[in-house]
Amino acid sequence: MNLDEALQTFIAESRELLEDMENALLNVEHSGDQSEAIGAIFRAAHTIKGSAGLFSLDHIVGFTHVVESLLDEVREGKVALGEDMTVLLLSCCDFLSGLTDGLAAGQTEANEHTTAAGDALIEQLRRHMSGAHGAATATTAAAPASDAGNLVATHAPDLERMGGGGGDKDHWHISLRFGPGVLQNGMDPIAFLRYLGKLGKIVGIATVDALPPADEMDAELCYLGFEIAFDSGATKEAIEGVFEFVHDDCVIHILPPYSHTSQYMDLIKALPEQTARLGEILVRCGSITARELELALQQQHQSQIPGPGQDGADAAPSPQQQLGSILVDSGNVPPVVVEAALAKQKQVSEQKAQESRSVRVDSDKLDRLIDLVGELIIAGARTNMIGQHLQNVELQECTSTLSGLVEEVRDAALELRMVKIGATFNRFQRVVHDVARELGKDIGLVVDGEDAELDKTVVEKIGDPLMHLVRNAMDHGIEPGDVRVANGKPAKGMIKLNAFHESGSIVIEVSDDGGGLRKEKILAKAVERGLVDADRKLTDGEIYNLIFEAGFSTAEKITNLSGRGVGMDVVKRNITALRGSVDVSSKEGAG
Repeated sequence: MNLDEALQTFIAESRELLEDMENALLNVEHSGDQSEAIGAIFRAAHTIKGSAGLFSLDHIVGFTHVVESLLDEVREGKVALGEDMTVLLLSCCDFLSGLTDGLAAGQTEANEHTTAAGDALIEQLRRHMSGAHGAATATTAAAPASDAGNLVATHAPDLERMGGGGGDKDHWHISLRFGPGVLQNGMDPIAFLRYLGKLGKIVGIATVDALPPADEMDAELCYLGFEIAFDSGATKEAIEGVFEFVHDDCVIHILPPYSHTSQYMDLIKALPEQTARLGEILVRCGSITARELELALQQQHQSQIPGPGQDGADAAPSPQQQLGSILVDSGNVPPVVVEAALAKQKQVSEQKAQESRSVRVDSDKLDRLIDLVGELIIAGARTNMIGQHLQNVELQECTSTLSGLVEEVRDAALELRMVKIGATFNRFQRVVHDVARELGKDIGLVVDGEDAELDKTVVEKIGDPLMHLVRNAMDHGIEPGDVRVANGKPAKGMIKLNAFHESGSIVIEVSDDGGGLRKEKILAKAVERGLVDADRKLTDGEIYNLIFEAGFSTAEKITNLSGRGVGMDVVKRNITALRGSVDVSSKEGAG
């Protein structure tokens, strides 16, 4: 594998992920299900960190790890994602974009400037963190992690949660059956219960015995079992780890508190898109342990083995038992959690199928293809002329068919250069967010028609003219909140970007609900500058088009955004260069 090519792919994908992360941050407050948006932000940071680690880009890995840690706390509900944190995370996106640009320029290590900037952001990130890493982490360390055992539970005991459910009785339920040989192996069942008490409080316990008739009893065998109600903040894996040394000599089922069910489902929704297998999803969210998954997989495998007396070579294989059914039947996981995991699995599979349908192609290769298609059209036309000159009917039929196929290839090649304008529109979410803060205004952006397609070159060149129009609308068009309220408008101003096809052309609209253009002021300024005669009668459209004159501005003061009369003339010049036109319509007081 060519590492240079792989690095370029990483750079391109990082830029896309950072763009997705930025869009998700800007839209998180408007999304119906914030957990999904927060999960998308976390996954973007996590993917960048993991990919950077493959190239030993420690400065990117170190910084992204801190970002990911904060996002993990947001995802778990420990920290609220407010406006200040959104601005901070957007700054982190900018910083990572700078590191990516530096990487593209050959800077594979941090320098003094980036180190100082990164440390300042890391300090702010850590101030937002809760400082607690959760009881789950602490209690996991209190007990050894479990290993997969060899015992396959083909039948689960009837599990009945002690103390009911809900309210103050929402506890873990542990159903424990020791094997007959546990005493012979030197194990004390009661000692395990004492050890369990270190992770929490046993709030209820019932002894279950399977004693045989007295004359059949063996003093060296164990006939004990327990049903336990357990109050603890430990993880399921930590509780299972208490019984690690008797996994092979007991059957254990651990049911989580009722309140954990919704928590597991939230965790499933927030899992990375790379997680696609049902068992892996359930282990990652903590609803089952690795050992429970191993036992279920063994049972699933055994369900396919022909039974005694069957000829394994000739007998038809029995249908494989579903893993989810095995886990539910064994009492290891509630059905609703399995359903959520299956839904996640389907979502991941569909997304991977969608991703596999697209290929990243260098634009130079597309240009080369289009040039070759052009040469092919010329050669086809010459062949057609020769066929007509020779009056060869068969040759004419072949050239006619060839011409039709060449035209289809031409159209298909041109379509390859068409890209959706939505990516360009979404860039302005950040622009509106930052400029609104700078102006002290409350402004939102509505995007429509993002599926409209244009040639790649046009999309790249339309960005700057749109930027000028949006910034002008925010600075000059949208009034301050108190003025809007006084005029009977909502305090929050809105800008809308829309694109649609009309009569073979693409129409892009930038509109706002601000104060609109004031014709009298524009005309007076034009007369003052000598652009028009004072006695000349102009239509509304002609007056509005005066704003595209070089150096023209009605702003009363110069700001960082506007006021120098530079911008609108550039907008018109750039759009005209793309063989387009600009039209203005306005209503005073309405936008």
